[in-house]
Amino acid sequence: MKELITANEDELVEVLWESNPQIYNILRRSEDLHVTRDKLSRYLNNVDAALFSVYSHGHFKNMNILEKKNARDCIRVLKTIIRTENEKQVRFSALKMLSKMAKVSRVPKRVNKGFIFEFIYLFRGVSGRSGLYSAKEVPSFLKLTGKDAALERMKFLDDYAGRMEPFFEKYRTGLETDLTHRRSMLKELILQHFGADEGDWSDYHWHLKHIISDISTLQSIVKLDQDEQKGLKLADKYHIPFQITPYYLSLFDSENLKQFDQSIRAQVLPSANYCKNFYESKQKNISMDFMEEESTSPIEGITRRYPRILILKPYKSCPQICVYCQRNWELETIDNSEITRDVITKSIDWVADNPHISEVLVTGGDPLTLNDSYLDWLLGKISDIEHIERIRIGTRTLVTLPFRFTDRLLDVFSKYHRLGEQELCVMTHFQHPTEITPDVLEVVSNIKKQGINIYNQQVFTYYNSKKFESCLLRKTMKKSGIDPYYTFNTKGKDETIDYRVPISRIEQERKEEARLLPGLERTDEPVFNVPRLGKSHLRAWQDHEVIMILPNGSRVYRFYPWESNLELVEPYNYLDVSIYDYLERLYLDGEDIDEYSSILYYF
Repeated sequence: MKELITANEDELVEVLWESNPQIYNILRRSEDLHVTRDKLSRYLNNVDAALFSVYSHGHFKNMNILEKKNARDCIRVLKTIIRTENEKQVRFSALKMLSKMAKVSRVPKRVNKGFIFEFIYLFRGVSGRSGLYSAKEVPSFLKLTGKDAALERMKFLDDYAGRMEPFFEKYRTGLETDLTHRRSMLKELILQHFGADEGDWSDYHWHLKHIISDISTLQSIVKLDQDEQKGLKLADKYHIPFQITPYYLSLFDSENLKQFDQSIRAQVLPSANYCKNFYESKQKNISMDFMEEESTSPIEGITRRYPRILILKPYKSCPQICVYCQRNWELETIDNSEITRDVITKSIDWVADNPHISEVLVTGGDPLTLNDSYLDWLLGKISDIEHIERIRIGTRTLVTLPFRFTDRLLDVFSKYHRLGEQELCVMTHFQHPTEITPDVLEVVSNIKKQGINIYNQQVFTYYNSKKFESCLLRKTMKKSGIDPYYTFNTKGKDETIDYRVPISRIEQERKEEARLLPGLERTDEPVFNVPRLGKSHLRAWQDHEVIMILPNGSRVYRFYPWESNLELVEPYNYLDVSIYDYLERLYLDGEDIDEYSSILYYF
């Protein structure tokens, strides 16, 4: 794979045609596109039949069943891509482009290496030459029985476990002694800057009053590289708010040596790409409401996409703004964000009048920015509704401002958490194991003493997508009393392009990394949020399919919403990020991309 990433376009084209000479000849010799489509379809049907025929012969006869399965998957994808229906929907024909490339000696200007890269692997897969299994043999323990089989099996299991260890050693958690020491030194610098003391640090009100939202304050405390400065200057120019709590700033590496805080910084420092795309979308009046919440809001303050649960939003900001936030289009600065009590009362009355709703997710923004008395009133109103069985508190303050969980707040929570009657739970958002700190552990312990469960929703971004990186997060969370719940595909918004990861990488991570963990450490479900309709699982063929590969190498997916077996709902077409671009970025960041070699065969 490394050789292909570093190859030029002409070299890649040569590899492409070598990957499947039969397809190359069909493309090169057929003048009419309809004839090409027909011949290629017949070729794929013949290969599919030969793969599983009782009369298999030649190349297919001795092919292992896993290679055959992969070949069938590739055939299915390729047949879908060449369908005229999909070409019309996407307004592009990969078949036409491949035919043109086969007939001329140059690569068309529209086509980049990502396009060629995708079809190299598809063509190889179709012919049963994926390379996934070429150096492997049937495990020897399958040929044995009894204790001999068990002892041989242990070698394989130890090998699987051993593969994880070097990666776990490569990454950091916020519980490591040297890291906590460095962060305590930065904490002292922050306190000195604001003329504060240790008592102030443990007071969440102090943090809310000293949220960092300007580049000059930030630069006076931590070092910023040129790219970070450029992004922050553009954020100021385009009036794009950014907010960082003093606590979360203490998780930075003050010297910016890029050893452990890349994920931390990326979450809160808007990049130049983010700011430019955000601004352009605003200028062109392009809606940034990716989830089309406006179309799922029956009344102000409520979003509903499912039968028995809805979202209640009493607040439009957070102590800290995540750059890739789903609701960045409606977030305001912290001093201008509270929704009036009258609006929220009407929202709660709407819930009370709908007996089908059994759960309410109180989120925002971050509702824990509100004071304890307001939250007590709010939760009391919800709790009094007879048909409400569960209240979820959606908050990131556990990560960004753990001191918010005061004894008073926990007393409020405990009033509305009654076993057997009504549950109150905390939904939070840890992104990286470096965010789990001794301060977080103390708060989690206090929450759990109330019998309250904590669930995590991770967004899978470039900055936590490296091999076994999210596995370490799961392990660390579970040991800390936090249950992995969902892993979200990053929303397909133009401004979040620096954060987005190919869907195939999420699927690969689930199958090849998370699967090696014990079951209680991988309780999260990978999902894609279909606009307006909600979560679609990312593991099942029946929930999505690749329908096209564009000239830049991006896959177009058709997602079938969760309701597709219940109602005649329209599928949703999603433009993914290029696998080639993702792998090239990993390579330039020093990753061994051969570790990701199977990524092209996840669809």
